[in-house]
Amino acid sequence: MERIGDGSSADISHPSTTEFGGEVPSVSSNLFLDHVGEVVLNLNSDGLSWKPVGTTHNDMSECTCLGIKLTSKVETKIKFSNIYAVELINGGLVHKAVLPNSGGCLLGRGSKMYRFVVHGVQRSKTNCSLWVLATCTFGHTDLQTCQVWINRINDSINKEVGRPKNLLIFVNPLSGKGKGRRTWETVAPIFSRAKVKTKVTVTDRAGHAFDVMASITDEELNSYNGVVVVGGDGFFNEILNGLLSSRHKAPYPPAPTDFVHLAENNNNVYDANDTIPETPLQNERDPLLESSGPSRPGFSTCRTEGRSCNTACADQDSIFPFPNENFSLGIIPAGSTDAIVICTTGARDPVTSALDIVLGKRVCLDIAQVVIWRKTSSSRGAPSVRYAASFAGYGFFGDVIKESENYRWMGPIRYDFAGTKVFLEHSKYEV
Repeated sequence: MERIGDGSSADISHPSTTEFGGEVPSVSSNLFLDHVGEVVLNLNSDGLSWKPVGTTHNDMSECTCLGIKLTSKVETKIKFSNIYAVELINGGLVHKAVLPNSGGCLLGRGSKMYRFVVHGVQRSKTNCSLWVLATCTFGHTDLQTCQVWINRINDSINKEVGRPKNLLIFVNPLSGKGKGRRTWETVAPIFSRAKVKTKVTVTDRAGHAFDVMASITDEELNSYNGVVVVGGDGFFNEILNGLLSSRHKAPYPPAPTDFVHLAENNNNVYDANDTIPETPLQNERDPLLESSGPSRPGFSTCRTEGRSCNTACADQDSIFPFPNENFSLGIIPAGSTDAIVICTTGARDPVTSALDIVLGKRVCLDIAQVVIWRKTSSSRGAPSVRYAASFAGYGFFGDVIKESENYRWMGPIRYDFAGTKVFLEHSKYEV
């Protein structure tokens, strides 16, 4: 033990470890938690926990400050699944509470120490769909002890499965009320702290993101763990279509009886009198996007005569398989309605979405395939295919969306204006 400036003591020995039956070693040592005081910090298999030195469990549940009974608001544990970063910060003051377990209601004189910050998340007490940033600042008089703790915590959170390391970011500066760039600047530090590499593209025209996604090579796409969209629902659908247009080889739904289309496996045009083969549907979910099972980028289950599967697949390492278990789409809300974000996270909050992404949280999203068939037997070319993640409209609704694009400068109110304008035109639509 060593005495420090204010007469208190700190254990500067390295963290002690205990191992039971081959499990992850338990690590503990005495540190100072800012606004609390000296605590015993423990690292277990699933997270961190701490308690003030010399207190029991009952002491931590209730305390008194100036005669007022209080409930301790100091978190005593956090799981690794809710920790997204840990970093060493400059030496500085670590404050302690004057009264034990006072939850920081009275702060004593601070002591200068080496410090590290654990960045985590917790659910909002008023809205369970929102993530709230939570930080815990620990201090110690020995720099090496702090570094040992940082390394051990990093080792544990790096074992969390599914967390991205490299992301392609698209920012629409005109989304919603023109707040796309500002929204990204707000959440960018979260990705930086989590040590997630990002390549950011700020679009400068309509269709820019589609062109980038449609033209990107499979080799480059394989280097990313996903694509993050900073914008609204329309921008998300633009990137979705760019990704799927050349990579998702789903069968077409059954052809309408009064339409004709190209044969799936050759380029000949069927005559109007020919029998049009209907694409067999494997089950009622087709043609929804489905995954055949866990896979790794660049590998697939295959068998070729005279060569092993691994050898044959090695020749195709640069091919981007789709669906891909190791690749995800993310969206940070900056649009007018943000329906996709509300449906997937329950909250229209950029910070919540950013934290879900860096923590590797996933949810499945149904995608609709819209096929526009050729109208006559003399029409050439394959049917036109589009994908929709939130809304696909025909007739009045389609015209409203199309017309609203001319009034983006108006912000969300453009939908009301465009809807009124289209309604007054009294257009008729075939069904």
